[in-house]
Parts: sequence; structure tokens; C-alpha cells
Amino acid sequence: MAMRFPMNSLIVIADGTQARLYRNTAGDGSLELRQAGELSPVSLEEDGPAGNRPAESSQQETDEATFAKQLADHLNNGAESRQYESLVLVADPKTLGQIRPSLSKAVNERLLSEQAKTLTTATDAEIVRSLVNGG
Repeated sequence: MAMRFPMNSLIVIADGTQARLYRNTAGDGSLELRQAGELSPVSLEEDGPAGNRPAESSQQETDEATFAKQLADHLNNGAESRQYESLVLVADPKTLGQIRPSLSKAVNERLLSEQAKTLTTATDAEIVRSLVNGG
């Protein structure tokens, strides 16, 4: 059975360097994307990643882990302030693994689907096709 996407669901397409935010504008359970913003890493040197990083981590790996924490914070704050009722989270496997432990209970309660895919360079139509078809 195909997944149903509630109207106004937040769809997040992310990797370690950026996140594209969308809202679903379809009211019938299908998926129509409207871009709702973008997130980029900020103040990476001052912020730092969540948890401990191995000493052999490259600067890029540390920066990506820091952005994953920043994205999780953004999602946590959005859930807390009721900016979204349902969430679809799509990120490359490494970033998804870094985001997951930092997500609050409120975010997890709203999480319809999480998918370990790299779609940040995909077109909107490719994103819809991937999410609707599950591949």
C-alpha cells in the first residue's frame, strides 16, 4: 500500500552540507511539493557536533556532524512550537545516522517516514517519484 502524505507535511531532504525543506500542498494523501526553505551550516567552528568525534575525523566529517546536529535542533524546535504535524525525513545514510540520536520525542511522534537516500541534488519531480514509489 502506498504511503499517504498529510497536507502540509514537512518534507526534509538533507545531506551533511545542506537541507531543502518542503511542504506537501496536496490534500488527498498524494504528494505535491512546495519549497519552504533551505538550511545551511552556520558557525560550525563555534557550534561543534553532538557527542564525541574520533580524533581521526576530518574537518569535513566534523562539519557534517555539526550540521546534522543543527538540523536536528531545527526539527526539534519546529516540533516543540508546532510548526509541523507530520514529517518525512530523507538524508544520506551517514547524515541520517547522525541526526537520529538528537531528535526529540516530539519529532519522533511526528515522523511518518525516514529514508536513507541522497536526494539533495534531485529535482522536485525526482523527489516526489522517489518518495511515492519508495525507491
